[in-house]
Amino acid sequence: MEQIKVIVAGYDHYEGVDVNPSYQVSQALAEHGMEGMRPVGPTEEDPLEGVDLAISSVTMPVSFAKAWPILHEAIERVRPDIIIATGLKRRARGIAMERCAVNLKEDDADDRENLGEQESRDAVRHASRQPIDPQGPAAYWTRLPLRAILHDFGTCGIPATLSSDAGTYVCNALFYNLLAWAAGHKDVLAGFVSLPLVNESGGQECGLPLDQQIQAVREVVNETIRYYRRPSSSPILIA
Repeated sequence: MEQIKVIVAGYDHYEGVDVNPSYQVSQALAEHGMEGMRPVGPTEEDPLEGVDLAISSVTMPVSFAKAWPILHEAIERVRPDIIIATGLKRRARGIAMERCAVNLKEDDADDRENLGEQESRDAVRHASRQPIDPQGPAAYWTRLPLRAILHDFGTCGIPATLSSDAGTYVCNALFYNLLAWAAGHKDVLAGFVSLPLVNESGGQECGLPLDQQIQAVREVVNETIRYYRRPSSSPILIA
């Protein structure tokens, strides 16, 4: 069987968030794998057939200085074929598939890690933006097959959108460092998924039920494995 190793990374705590989907989703995939995936149709090819799949979770602090080193250490230890990092977008109504990571951060991002919520908001208003890597390119594109993933989301009824802005704080910085690393490891697929708040009511307000978010990231893994095994240009969204 073909062995494929996947890392799903999430953050450990967000200020004011009781149920953190970034943590819960990564833990669920590591503990239960692809359990509960929708059945493969008679005309569909199962990307998991003949695959020995191992999913590991990595939990990172919401810290510019610490998040990437922790993920990088796990990458060096596990040597994955696919890396899917997740974060939280509080105002999102569905899953946000991040298209690119930009070479920008708030110049006081390291200092704001230890500030209270109001102090942090005040700091944002007065911050200026600086490059994450002064020698790096302006942006990196995701290496996930976004078009195929969004098609799957539509089939499953999972609300989702494309996003070109993971912010200029920890999520974007982690995404940029991850793709900078992946640029030197062409055989590894990597990307970032922004999750909404957990909302079990099913109403019109922001957020999705946790089970639906777990299902969404399983679909991301499934379609990324499909592309990993049979690469082509058609399912990759580059603009």
